[in-house]
Amino acid sequence: MNSERLGPTVSSAERAARAALSAVTEPGDEGVALRIRAAGAEATWHAVCGGDDKLDRSRTLRRRAEHVDGGELIERADEHGIRYLCPGEPEWPAQLDDMAATLDFGSDRVPPPLGLWLSGDGDLAALTESAIAVVGSRAATRYGLRIAADLATDLALAGWTVVSGAAFGIDQAAHRGALTVGGLTVAVLACGVDVPYPRQNAQLLERIASGGLIVSEVPPGSRPMRAWFLARNRIIAALSAGTLVVEAAPRSGALSTAGWTQKLSRETLVVPGPITSKLSAGCHTLVRNGAGTLVTSIDDILEAVGRLGDHAPADPEAESRPIDDLLPAHAMVREWMYAGAVETVTGLAIRTGLPTRTVATALRELAAGGWVSREDGGWRLGSTASPLETRT
Repeated sequence: MNSERLGPTVSSAERAARAALSAVTEPGDEGVALRIRAAGAEATWHAVCGGDDKLDRSRTLRRRAEHVDGGELIERADEHGIRYLCPGEPEWPAQLDDMAATLDFGSDRVPPPLGLWLSGDGDLAALTESAIAVVGSRAATRYGLRIAADLATDLALAGWTVVSGAAFGIDQAAHRGALTVGGLTVAVLACGVDVPYPRQNAQLLERIASGGLIVSEVPPGSRPMRAWFLARNRIIAALSAGTLVVEAAPRSGALSTAGWTQKLSRETLVVPGPITSKLSAGCHTLVRNGAGTLVTSIDDILEAVGRLGDHAPADPEAESRPIDDLLPAHAMVREWMYAGAVETVTGLAIRTGLPTRTVATALRELAAGGWVSREDGGWRLGSTASPLETRT
């Protein structure tokens, strides 16, 4: 999976600015994300260094920035086999752009990472083209550990990458389940990619990096902070086509991953457990509230989030079916897709004005009919479609 990576398509100055910002700002800072979108990373870094009072905690940020050089951070990381990936570079997964699109959504924002620090042999875009997140309780039961490992194994055998957080319990079982059959897996950490946390997982992280990747939005050497675990969960959700929750107590951190998944209009999949188990109470609440789909097998998972181009049979009547036969929402989504472009759910929601969940459902059903196909972490018009080349 370690492809020949193309060179950076982002300027060295922007890369340095983003790396420096990752060292002084908090992960998932909405204010910083909005400032970068409006003014760019370089201008935002200059504002931080100048103590711009329009930024929250400007004095703290300025003090932190005094001894930070983004270019040096990248160089030192590279000396240890760690690379820094920025939006716009070839290895950047297209599905992460859905996070930037949510900055227009107010309370449903999912702030994008400034960039990602990577350690390992894999290519992030290729690894996560078809990926499922598997999350759950750290204090998992034997039932939960077995189910997480078994489903991760099945996903790996079906060609899916397993994404998780390398914590004790369900995360650990999911990574191991994929590795057992030679599958690929990605670990997203709340600390530097060179900091084995928990320490007992050092060997597991080494195995993950061989063929897969260790990912973090905080620079190498960073020790984990409590708030960073919740922030990193949004990246786990964003890298994946769906999130599988295996055992979660009512206040489990895994539920935050499910929350981010819903904001991104991805599928939340839930494994049921004994009604007497507190560790399954959060799972049952998700299903009861309509926030998750109950699954008990790999077939259930693939039915919900399968790579439609591979798993869903094309409708043989699609080529002769006029667009007038499509439901209004489906027709609108199709008409607003640009020819040759890979579209995201969030981008189409903004363009059409439809709810993201409506767009996601429409795309899945359009794919089943051959109107669109799943590609590069997004959606592309299928061979049966005849789109407008441009829109006004």
